[in-house]
Amino acid sequence: MKKLVFSALLAVVVIGCKDKTDKNNMNIDSDPLANSEKVTPPPPPPAPIEGEWKVLFDGSNFDAWKRYLEDGVGDAWKIEDGAMVYYPPKERKKGEKYNLVTKEDFTNFVLSIDWKISEGGNSGIFWGVKEVESLPEAYHSGPEIQVLDNEKHPDAKNGPVRQAGALYDMVGPSEDVTKPVGEWNTCVITVDHKSNKGNVVLNGTEIASFPVHGEEWEEMISKSKFKGSEHFGKYMTGKIGLQDHGDIVSYRNIKIKTLD
Repeated sequence: MKKLVFSALLAVVVIGCKDKTDKNNMNIDSDPLANSEKVTPPPPPPAPIEGEWKVLFDGSNFDAWKRYLEDGVGDAWKIEDGAMVYYPPKERKKGEKYNLVTKEDFTNFVLSIDWKISEGGNSGIFWGVKEVESLPEAYHSGPEIQVLDNEKHPDAKNGPVRQAGALYDMVGPSEDVTKPVGEWNTCVITVDHKSNKGNVVLNGTEIASFPVHGEEWEEMISKSKFKGSEHFGKYMTGKIGLQDHGDIVSYRNIKIKTLD
């Protein structure tokens, strides 16, 4: 009799447990997300890596710039409508210049810059500029990509090597793709000493290519107005520069990407 009662109680317990388990299983199955795969959160954004664009001028300040061989920028350069604009002083001391250079040095890079020249105006974009007290001008060391009004500045009549987009006095542009005076031109300059290649893309068209060191580079210099210069084109690492040539000129959207 005792065995019969014990067996009956055990059966009740087993059935109760099974019923509870079935209910739990039903609850799990009824949850549409219960059996789905866990959603993996997206990975964090990658850390900045070498070779990303670095802004040199965003239209708000001159923090990345200074006057060549001087501190500060001076009053001749203004910020207007997101651009840096050079207004040549009406009066200045003999030999006083307002060339700008970056505070930082660069070696291998891609430089993107917009420029707008005034009617009959002249300016230029340098690289490899070394600030040396005995050299009063940035062009004494830094090669230049010409910024010019090809229509009305007399230097354009001296051949393609003096026209807008040229590696000044050494390599002329393959074609004239400049916008009319008063409109913006986008210039992308590449200087890569690792591959010994440089080029100029103006308004989306590659117009000049050249070596940036070595025998061919030295030969180009020897055939230019810079022949015999002790410092011109000698520095692989140097500053980016913007030229004061005595005419109103504007620059904006200046950024650089290192290739090291």
